Amino acid sequence: MDELIKIREEALKKLSEVQNLKELNDLRVLYLGKKGPMQQAMKQMKTMAQQQRAEFGKVSNQVKKDINDYIENTKLRLEELAVKAKLAGEDIDISLPGYKLPQGSLHPLTIVKEDLEELFLGMGYEVAEGPEVESDHFNFELMNLPKGHPARDMQDTFYINETTLMRTHTSPVQAHVMLAKGGNQPIKVICPGKTYRRDDDDATHSHQFMQCEGLVVDKNISMADLKGTLEVFVKKMFGEKREIRLRPSYFPFTEPSVEVDISCGHCGGKGCSMCKKTGWIEILGAGMVNPHVLEMCGYDSKIYQGFAFGIGLERVAMLKYGIENIRDFYNNDLRFLNQFAGEE
Repeated sequence: MDELIKIREEALKKLSEVQNLKELNDLRVLYLGKKGPMQQAMKQMKTMAQQQRAEFGKVSNQVKKDINDYIENTKLRLEELAVKAKLAGEDIDISLPGYKLPQGSLHPLTIVKEDLEELFLGMGYEVAEGPEVESDHFNFELMNLPKGHPARDMQDTFYINETTLMRTHTSPVQAHVMLAKGGNQPIKVICPGKTYRRDDDDATHSHQFMQCEGLVVDKNISMADLKGTLEVFVKKMFGEKREIRLRPSYFPFTEPSVEVDISCGHCGGKGCSMCKKTGWIEILGAGMVNPHVLEMCGYDSKIYQGFAFGIGLERVAMLKYGIENIRDFYNNDLRFLNQFAGEE
């Protein structure tokens, strides 16, 4: 017991004299380390009677606590003194010019998305969103793609389980909106968002990409309404001189279906390498909503008609800004992204 008290007094005396953190740490190792006097004293416990051993353990724990508390308090005091000394030795010249902080900008896909939303909101549309993790029922079946339908092969899908998947298009948002309207209200919405397909990434394909679905449902809707809407979209996004062309196509959820081309802005429709000498560039798919899709979502197809279109945001951005590689959108290369700082 006397040895423990002696160790405590000696340690506290030396700790009170330390001048820096290195000396403090050296004393901590000296007295509390594995080879220190505390550990040597503890080895004597095995020769003691049980009652003495309990009392000795209690005293030794208290001595270690006292030394450790003194070390911590001294450490705080020395750290505070070190900070004060550092601040006292520093000079700040407030007349020096400041550093210009780098300023970020919106991503080009965000810019295109907001441009589309502004355009269609001005035309009376609403913006609707839906889940990216979707059910097979909404992603395929309500889009007129029942199980076993060969057109499902057109969209190589990321399945989570048999009934849940990462949505392959934004079209299922149409079904959510139509069902929410109860089958008796007009609809005029766009549905921008991310989509996913199992695709090999290259200059023009990506396993993740963005779409903006458009849907209009009302009485007396015709293909002429669709064509007029797309003409406004193309001229606002690409310039008043751009023209559109509709070509027959096939999509399970629209009938009739069309592919939409725009006149090449590089050659003015005369034919060049960009448009493969045709004068036209494919940009999106569209069509009149299939009556079966309307019926499945609660609308009487004899009273209501509708049109839908699907715009690829990467496709629009690549044509609008002359970008040749879709991977540039996702590489996070600041040299690429900084080019769009003035487009917001």
